[in-house]
Amino acid sequence: MDYRKLGRTGLKVSEFCLGTMTFRWTCDEATSLQILDHAWDAGINFLDTADVYSKWAEGNPGGVAEEIIGKWMKSKPRDQLVVATKVRGRMWDGPNGEGLSRLHIMQAVEHSLRRLQTDVIDLYQVHWPDWDTPLEETLRALDDLVHQGKVRYVGASNYRAWYLTKALWVSDKHNLARYDCIQPHFHLLNRGEVEPELAELCMDQGIGMIPYSPLAGGFLTGKYTKEQGAPKDSRGATNKGISGLMNEKGFAIIDALREIGQARDGKSIAQTALAWQLSLPFVTAPIVGASSVKQLDESLGAVGYRLTEDEMKRLDEVSGVERKYFD
Repeated sequence: MDYRKLGRTGLKVSEFCLGTMTFRWTCDEATSLQILDHAWDAGINFLDTADVYSKWAEGNPGGVAEEIIGKWMKSKPRDQLVVATKVRGRMWDGPNGEGLSRLHIMQAVEHSLRRLQTDVIDLYQVHWPDWDTPLEETLRALDDLVHQGKVRYVGASNYRAWYLTKALWVSDKHNLARYDCIQPHFHLLNRGEVEPELAELCMDQGIGMIPYSPLAGGFLTGKYTKEQGAPKDSRGATNKGISGLMNEKGFAIIDALREIGQARDGKSIAQTALAWQLSLPFVTAPIVGASSVKQLDESLGAVGYRLTEDEMKRLDEVSGVERKYFD
């Protein structure tokens, strides 16, 4: 396992970050703990969760993924783990039960600390923008948490380049803790949200990037085919975000990933899609989720796997995006 600096900071994280959105949603608690153990044994020191994970699962009030991580960490050396969680979504009733106001952040962080059974969160991220709350208010609250020792680094998720730029300006103007990490939705079929503006901003300002959904919800594993489409009981049949990828461009990318992997000692489609991200200069650590140890093992097959420039150009061609930064 390689370890990389998170942006301009001195913090070193594994080249893969384990995502935990599946915990108590598509896998039960026992399986979740097995996945955490397997990730740890493989050298992953970086975990990503959120207070809302996974409220959409039946009978899940939210906070469950944090609770599972908290139980698991009791048997592990806390100082060797980098734990990231997020705040923004609705966690209790009332007008202040969600958002990025000072009131919500200060209450939500205490709940996350309790569920995680820790006294500090290594990376505290805002989950998505709150257009009703001034950036200065949000950043002042996060800055206070850093000074109080409850949070070590702060980051953002689902920010566009212009809004992240504005946040950096606010932090600089008022001498506040700044976002050192961004978590965008990014994969071979969704490059426009990141390239080139957000990618250039991260490289220029030394911001780490930890993309989520690097396998496009499972589409970039190759389990869906042009001939068969999505089986009726599969996620791809009910999720428009996945079914919308099943077109000529999507399957051309799958074909290219398959050919590249076959020429590289039989690497899988998924492993090659992850290697593409690991080969980009602005990506720190893709977030890989799993509903089983077997699924995690598949992703771990991409550890240390990097693509050549010719292979990267091949994927540029089929995805219709040219890697031109700072032109």
